[in-house]
Amino acid sequence: MERRELLTALAAAAVLSLAGCAIDRYPIEPNAQPTSTPSATATSPPPPPPPLTPTPTPTPTVPPAPTPTPYATTSTTPVEPPVLQKVPLPGGKIYSLPGKGNLLAWTVDDGTNSAVVAAYAQFARDSGTRLTLFVNGRNRSWTENAPALRPMVESGQIQLGNHTFSHPNLLTLSDTAIVGELQKNDAFIRNLYGVSSVPFYRPPYGYTNARTEAVAASIGYRAPVMWYGSLSDSGLITPQQVVDFATTWFLPQHIVIGHANFAPVTTVYPQLLDIIRERNLRTVTLNDVFLV
Repeated sequence: MERRELLTALAAAAVLSLAGCAIDRYPIEPNAQPTSTPSATATSPPPPPPPLTPTPTPTPTVPPAPTPTPYATTSTTPVEPPVLQKVPLPGGKIYSLPGKGNLLAWTVDDGTNSAVVAAYAQFARDSGTRLTLFVNGRNRSWTENAPALRPMVESGQIQLGNHTFSHPNLLTLSDTAIVGELQKNDAFIRNLYGVSSVPFYRPPYGYTNARTEAVAASIGYRAPVMWYGSLSDSGLITPQQVVDFATTWFLPQHIVIGHANFAPVTTVYPQLLDIIRERNLRTVTLNDVFLV
């Protein structure tokens, strides 16, 4: 091979190698804003608007994990409610918790699987972990598990936020339809749990803009809750992937999104608690932090 041909081949190989390094290993939820070294205290800047069509999550080549037996923590000391100096809502989207500290807001969406919601309820009751659950009222899991969840909702250990009743893309709805989705879901939560979800809501898929936020704010929903890190389990992933994502994103002042849809997360609660304890994090609800 002539010298010129050899140099050309080597250059092409280098380009392909660099391109391969840019491929993400795992799918990330919209607006999760991953970084190579996530900051422990930084508030993430607003991301660019997400695409109108969600990026599909590849299904892993593993069977779904079986529904677990009720979770039992090895902890002997429940997580106590934090005594915090609450801060006013910032106005607009919330991506992370304000200031510096060791707080973690673990939020859980959807609830398409009643057994997974039951496992989360058992986990919270046994471990004392504080959670914010973003409810879709159309999912019967929230009705079926109300007896288990209601005492923790009443005590404030679990907070319920509004994720709309039927999980539509708000950008495609009229103003009237947006109001209907939020009000119908809040009525469902009030009737079943005796609390209001105002002012916190999470737009499905993270799809939101100035119009949808203004419409929501007109009926009291002034706090669209986004996230700064994700367990990426809205679709089926492996238990080890759940742990890997928690290792990446369970950091001080982060709001992390998970989903009560598939069983793998319910099989790794001890590992997730280990991460929280090793990093000296305290789980909080949004109501623990913000004045409403």
